[in-house]
Amino acid sequence: MRRAVFLLLAALAVAVAVRPAAAQKFQPRNILFQGDPEYSSDELLAASGLKKGVVLSYADMQDYSKRLLGSGVFASVAFKFDGQDLTFLLAPSADLYPIQLENLPLTPGADLDAKLHAQIPLYHGKVPADSGINEDVRADLEKMLTAEGLQASVLATTAADLNTHQINAVSYSITVPPVQVAFAHIDGVSDPFQTKVRGILDQAAKNPFSTTDSANNIQRIVEQFYGDQGYAAAKVQATRSGDPTFTTQAIVVPFAVQVQEGRIYKVDSIHLPPGTPVTQAEIDKALIPWPGGPPVGARVRSIWGLIAERCHNTGHLDCKVTPNAAFNDTDATVSYTVDVDPGPVYHLGFVKFDNVSDELRKLLIHNWEMMPGDVFDQSYVASFITKVQQQDPVLRQSLSGVKVSFNANANPDTHDVNVVIRLER
Repeated sequence: MRRAVFLLLAALAVAVAVRPAAAQKFQPRNILFQGDPEYSSDELLAASGLKKGVVLSYADMQDYSKRLLGSGVFASVAFKFDGQDLTFLLAPSADLYPIQLENLPLTPGADLDAKLHAQIPLYHGKVPADSGINEDVRADLEKMLTAEGLQASVLATTAADLNTHQINAVSYSITVPPVQVAFAHIDGVSDPFQTKVRGILDQAAKNPFSTTDSANNIQRIVEQFYGDQGYAAAKVQATRSGDPTFTTQAIVVPFAVQVQEGRIYKVDSIHLPPGTPVTQAEIDKALIPWPGGPPVGARVRSIWGLIAERCHNTGHLDCKVTPNAAFNDTDATVSYTVDVDPGPVYHLGFVKFDNVSDELRKLLIHNWEMMPGDVFDQSYVASFITKVQQQDPVLRQSLSGVKVSFNANANPDTHDVNVVIRLER
């Protein structure tokens, strides 16, 4: 994005406009800023490097304007001097984005923002996509890590919406060394589950550290384990524990895990709202135990997945399934009332077959039945290749040994789905 500095030097004399020589000096009585109330005069003075009472030349005024423009938070900067007041005219930039930390072992929020603002006066939680205070924030984050004994290289990149591809944030991540998770304390796990829970956490430690997601992910996978065993009210809390450490190979972020196991609950009933694309008979069947089958909690979780899958197959790709548990501790039972928000209906935008010959593409398109504008059926896409192999001898031979993957790109604004099916041998 291009930005410009406009130089508006007002007349020094009332009747005749005079442009002073570049070397001529002026001492403004006041330094004023107009056009962007987001920033205070003190912040703007600090960002520009200007000081009240300073003597300035025409070139100096230009330089201070360029410093403000170089911050990237303004679309344009102009100035005028009327012989007494130096006024900077600021046009706010519309291209500023919130920051997000990918894998930095720092805590996002008001305290971090305050530390950054103390060093970068024009940082108010947002930065330009590149250069300016974007680079200042990146450098300051590196310094914060260094102050904690963590030598790391931080990279700033833009993050974009997967569907619209519009920039929606600036992301800061450590490129080297890798940032990993470790577990300093694991409390509340009973003896029968010690080995399994530690195994789950050992697997979790193989995933890279995420500033915003690691704690929630740890809680989710441990609670899911307990829920699958029938401990429907189990609670897990994962929190950062102690300072990150720096080894020769990685930055290690320690976590403490606290488990409240609770008790096993028997499922008493599951109530679905009218219109849910799953029958009571299917629920009853899913809840029936069988030798060697999954535990009760896993069977219950499969019901939520079945509801979501059925919704997706009728074009409701944003369907939200929310089970609400009601516990009866007297007889150790749990009942579920399920809320299902189907969301809007999505339709097929287009389908494309990738990495195939023209002849094979024609055969596949000839057999494809879901037309643009039809309600999008995810199950049809997933099973298409298998079905046409069964129905068409020519395709059965042509597709023998082929590996199939597909990408369904749903646009939440238009509610269209563009499908790319890729075939590889």
